[in-house]
Amino acid sequence: MTTTALYPRGVFCAAATPLTADYAPDHGLFVAHAKRLIAQGCDGVALLGTTGEANSLSLSQRKALLEASVEGGVGPEKLMPGTGVAAISETIDLTRHALSHGVTSVVMLPPFYYKGVTDDGLFAAYSEVIERIGDARLRVVLYHIPQVSGVPISHDLIEGLRARYPETVTGIKDSSGDLANHLAMIDRFPGFAVLTGADPLLLPLLPKGVAGCITATSNLCAADLAFVYRNYANPAQADAVAAAQARVVAERERTVGPRQMASIKALLAKATGEEGWLRLCPPLMALSEEERRALL
Repeated sequence: MTTTALYPRGVFCAAATPLTADYAPDHGLFVAHAKRLIAQGCDGVALLGTTGEANSLSLSQRKALLEASVEGGVGPEKLMPGTGVAAISETIDLTRHALSHGVTSVVMLPPFYYKGVTDDGLFAAYSEVIERIGDARLRVVLYHIPQVSGVPISHDLIEGLRARYPETVTGIKDSSGDLANHLAMIDRFPGFAVLTGADPLLLPLLPKGVAGCITATSNLCAADLAFVYRNYANPAQADAVAAAQARVVAERERTVGPRQMASIKALLAKATGEEGWLRLCPPLMALSEEERRALL
């Protein structure tokens, strides 16, 4: 099932963004990467998220990268851009722009600058976006990453949004790493697409009903994650699934941490031979040569 379906399911890559010397997205490198991810088995590419350094990019840069992806031959039904920013008007602008290019599924952070806000306030923010856009094609995947955003998505908020917008608010990316939170959402919201942001949790959660994943490590091991997703219930593939899972966990463990994006980009630079993958937009910093040698 692709992102054009009501509920997104499958393996989606939280794609990294290659940068030029002036810290603008490198469209050519990104399009090639997106096509490579899909060829390796990804059901879609979740561009312009945390791993994609979206909050270090201007609105015009974000729009241009999405346009370049579609014009470069990546099907809009395969794209799931992040469109949630601190300003409601800009979230609406980015989301409308995606829809205008045939991209109907978006990952939407809550407004994240003010902390300690109420569920009523967050409901009002999401509602304002959905109502003002007023497009029945829109599919919103909520984004729960409280360790970065500082604004968690509560289960009561999900329930309220689902009750008001059942055909629009269709999923959530849970990047908390909290297994219990995943299980509680799967149990409380049958059919709602819970997508894990933690690669190692995909396999244990699949029998419980998780819809799939949107992960950073899939930049490096998309084929293994796709194999796990498609074969976890096949007894004949149990050994191969276990081996693929072990590779996923190993890749995650060597990149996870405060330098995760820098590590992923260093490994992409090594794999592709493209130095543009080494750049990160300050305040994020690339690995030093010594750190790269240790990683590689």
